[in-house]
Amino acid sequence: SLLLLLPQPPTITNQSPKDYIIDPRENIVIHCDAKGTPHPSFSWTRNGTHFDTDKDPNVSLKPESGTLVVDISRVKAEQYEGTYQCTARNIHGTAISSNIVVRQSRSPLWSKEKIQDIVVPEGVSLVLPCEPPTGLPPPILFWMDNFQKLPQSKRVSQSLNGDFYFSNVLQEDSRNDYICYARFTHTQTIQQKQPIKVKVLNSNGEFLAPSSPTFLVPSGSSSFKTVLRGHTLEMECIAEGLPTPEISWTKVSGDLPSGRASEMNYNKTLRILDVSESDAGEYRCTARNELGSARHSIHVSVTAAPYWIRGAPRNLVLAPGENGVLTCRASGTPKPTVTWTMNGVPIENSPKDPSRRVEDDTIIFTDIQSGSSAVYQCNISNVHGYLLSNAFVNVLSEPPRVLTPSNQVNQVIRNHRALIDCSAFGSPIPGCRVTLDGDPYILHENGTLEVPNAQARDSGRYTCVARNTLGTYENHVSLEVKEPTRILKQPDYKVIQRGRPVVFECKVKHDPTLLPTMTWLKDKGELPDDERFIVDSDSLTINDVTENDAGVYTCIMNTTLDHDSASARLTVVEAAPTPAVVYERPDPPSDLELTDQKKRSVQLTWTPGNDHNSPIQKFLIQYEDSLHHRGHWHNLTEVPGTKTTAHLKLSPYVHYTFRVLALNGVGFSHPSYHSRVYKTDGAAPDENPTGVQGFGTEHNNLVISWKPLTGLQANGPGLHYKVMWRQKAPGSDWTVVTVANNSKFVVSGTPTFSPYELKVQAVNDYGPGPDPPIAHGRSGEDLPIAAPENVRVNVLNSTLAEVHWDPVPFDLIRGHLKGYKVYYWRKHSLHKHNPDHMEQDILTFSGNHTRGMLPGLHPFSLYSFNVRVFNGKGEGPASHSQQFKTPQGVPGPPTSLIVTNPNLDSLTLEWRPPHDHNGHITGYTLKYQPVNNSNDLGPVEELALAANETSVTLLNLKYSTRYKFYLNAKTVTGAGPAATQEAITSLDEGKLSDTETAVASRQVDIATQGWFIGLMCAIALLILILLIICFIQRNKGGKYPVKEKEDAHTDPEFQPMKDDDCTFGEYSDNEDHKPLKGSRTPSNGTVKREDSDDSLVDYGEGGDGQFNEDGSFIGQYSGKSASRDTAEGHESSEAPSPVNAMNSLNSFV
Repeated sequence: SLLLLLPQPPTITNQSPKDYIIDPRENIVIHCDAKGTPHPSFSWTRNGTHFDTDKDPNVSLKPESGTLVVDISRVKAEQYEGTYQCTARNIHGTAISSNIVVRQSRSPLWSKEKIQDIVVPEGVSLVLPCEPPTGLPPPILFWMDNFQKLPQSKRVSQSLNGDFYFSNVLQEDSRNDYICYARFTHTQTIQQKQPIKVKVLNSNGEFLAPSSPTFLVPSGSSSFKTVLRGHTLEMECIAEGLPTPEISWTKVSGDLPSGRASEMNYNKTLRILDVSESDAGEYRCTARNELGSARHSIHVSVTAAPYWIRGAPRNLVLAPGENGVLTCRASGTPKPTVTWTMNGVPIENSPKDPSRRVEDDTIIFTDIQSGSSAVYQCNISNVHGYLLSNAFVNVLSEPPRVLTPSNQVNQVIRNHRALIDCSAFGSPIPGCRVTLDGDPYILHENGTLEVPNAQARDSGRYTCVARNTLGTYENHVSLEVKEPTRILKQPDYKVIQRGRPVVFECKVKHDPTLLPTMTWLKDKGELPDDERFIVDSDSLTINDVTENDAGVYTCIMNTTLDHDSASARLTVVEAAPTPAVVYERPDPPSDLELTDQKKRSVQLTWTPGNDHNSPIQKFLIQYEDSLHHRGHWHNLTEVPGTKTTAHLKLSPYVHYTFRVLALNGVGFSHPSYHSRVYKTDGAAPDENPTGVQGFGTEHNNLVISWKPLTGLQANGPGLHYKVMWRQKAPGSDWTVVTVANNSKFVVSGTPTFSPYELKVQAVNDYGPGPDPPIAHGRSGEDLPIAAPENVRVNVLNSTLAEVHWDPVPFDLIRGHLKGYKVYYWRKHSLHKHNPDHMEQDILTFSGNHTRGMLPGLHPFSLYSFNVRVFNGKGEGPASHSQQFKTPQGVPGPPTSLIVTNPNLDSLTLEWRPPHDHNGHITGYTLKYQPVNNSNDLGPVEELALAANETSVTLLNLKYSTRYKFYLNAKTVTGAGPAATQEAITSLDEGKLSDTETAVASRQVDIATQGWFIGLMCAIALLILILLIICFIQRNKGGKYPVKEKEDAHTDPEFQPMKDDDCTFGEYSDNEDHKPLKGSRTPSNGTVKREDSDDSLVDYGEGGDGQFNEDGSFIGQYSGKSASRDTAEGHESSEAPSPVNAMNSLNSFV
């Protein structure tokens, strides 16, 4: 009542729709109501000019209203068709309604026409045109015969424009009365077209040739369709073919929108409700039968009439000197234009106001003064429509007043939340101040004081102080904190023999200042009217118990603020000897009922089943959501086994079905029969998507992604997301888009690697979710545009250098800094003989490093290098290449070291300089020492050689002695690794490898010994005797292993010599008596592979392609080894040389 006395500009509260279709048989009523102080007066315009209602006897205005009433009893309604606009004004401003286009409903007849009979052969397609007259609004079309609606199927159906389609006609389609009807809803009239006669020619049993599908509508391979945002999109595809084609729909660029898309008319029509921009794209319908398929693509584009982004502008109440903003922010496709009017006059023609500044869709008021009150109209329009909104600016100077009644008493139960209301009004808006100490109190913006967890100490008197520049106002309210009502002793589960008494106790504690009421129920109903039932203050007694007394008893204690309840079951048994106890799982509960139904809660009660001698420990309540997860049961809650009721907290927009399971000591019962379905109403989402993040996939985009809500979290149909972003910079505005059926949105045209603030809010058909928190992200990276500066190098030694640089500024990196890369390469050695090297090496230093080590460098070399920064996109430009030199290091080993001209007491060493000089060679050091037969090293001799020498002859060496040589090169840094060689003083001048020289040395040493020569002669004589014995036995016709092998098979294998019969497993007797191949020993006692390749370890006897006396092929029995390294154990009939015999002996040893 106080607010109604304050000055207030007019506000339109009710008006007729923009497109107003009237029934020509009834009076025309055009609504226009408004409020304001003083109450506004009304006027009308018609077709843009003033409409004088006083001069028209058929027109009147309702009292205290601007509603226009036209009496059409004497005139035709069509005379009053036109565009109307209502104006409400008082001394503080003028508000205007939207343009109301009034049109008379029309239901014209079909034009007279003569319709020819249609005769078609069976199996072909057919289209019956409807072609209804143009009505207002458009009529509802349907086909009938003279009695009933015509049946439709996937073969026969009505199209969106009313035509009747047959994919293929059958004999049964012959009819004389195909009639198209048009029903006009406003006038409640039905018009009909002339009947169409169709005759289908009988195929006389002939086989109907099948045909593949082709589309009757739409035509061509593709078509285009435009739809307005928020409207319903309907697309249809009707095909001919035999057999009748099946129609299916897909969206090429994504999935069909869940919950909004439905296939109708036997899948021939795809309908999408509440179209949004995300529904644009290519849709494809496919007609398919057993002969083939046909496809048609429909390209859908979505435009939009203007729609609010943040809601319509809100009224402003300002005090003189305050600032305020009117925002009229909307979107549309194409982008709408914004125009402002003040009191119905274009703002540019309105009186100038220095406190007002218009910036596109915003009016900013700065230091407003009295007399600036007005009503502002914001008109946002494009080719598809417009939005018109009134918002007043009311400049008031009012001292504060508290609207909450004085001395109001608020009561609350302890540990509950208490809200102490303190609403105030004033201009400027008063601030509320409450001085309290102790528990955390919360003061809300509307002046309400919240005590989150009220305790006894919070009881008392509270003072609300409202203050602005014009004064102060105080009001006192009281808070009383009461003790909760609690049942201290619950009634116990009872098993009583018939005829005995039973007592249920229910001891309760409650606040003494609250009036309690104890109520007992039996099976949720009142107690029987029986004197056997005695109710005391804290108990219920039942005397002489009967079978009918069995059931669930509940005690309920109510106060004016709260209540508590507890239940127990009474089981009545016969007074008989106790049988053997059998424990089983309980029977399932029964009689599930839903009571106390609220938006987000319901109370479930049930009757427990037989516990089978094991008390029920608890009940498990499960639910099924038939809307989202039909067939899946989920655990909801558990209650103790003594209770048979549960208060269930529910989620919005779920179709709940409940069931209960009982648990005793044996196990769970079977589920109860489910309850009836309980549908909770939808609500705005309680939460927003999580995992909001922003990143870029290109240098000029920002990908905003999030984890979408589940169907249960959606709280209602039409789930979509309001995606908001703005650059993290002062003065940046939020940009908002709506995204459905997706979990990401790509923002194009962003600056490179710019920080953004992001928000994603869940919205459904019931409204938006809570205000989402701000997440942070960055747009896409691009390659760095700058190279490191002040690049320098510090050479630490001949193989290690340290590179330094200044970091690249963050804004020039244009991305997440990953690190720096040093490219370096060896140009050439500083030694004049070495060529250039251009092979690059790269070292990567992750993170924000400003220096790095270059290891493994070549000494005495010239290097070039540059440094580059890199981010997640790649590398930036290289710094200016710089060079540095590494100092001299120790050289590598000589390239080669060979022994030439060996004599009995001298030899010559030749070598080649190191491949890697690593500096200037200053000379060579040669060390050598003798090695005896047991590989013990003798004394070392050292010889210094000049840098230009490449050979040296060593004299006065010991006769037939093995020497080991070490040769290394030197620079100023020191000596490098040595090249080694071994040799034996002898008369052979050939080159010797280390291994061959060592072996030859051992051969000479042994072969020159007399005892060894005698041993070898004995072995040769023994072999000769064995051969003679074998020849003698063979000439006597003895059967040898080779003969046995020939008799057995023709695929021989090597057979070792048998010790028991002194025979060879592989023996051949050459009749041509080829001489035995002997081995030659060089004059100096060494063995060379090129001069002595014939030995017992390498060859068997005889040649390839020889036959023995019985005609067998000798070649397969020859003992020739496949490899010299695997010749152990092989023997032949050759006469061995001493040296080869020595080798054989060594191999055995």
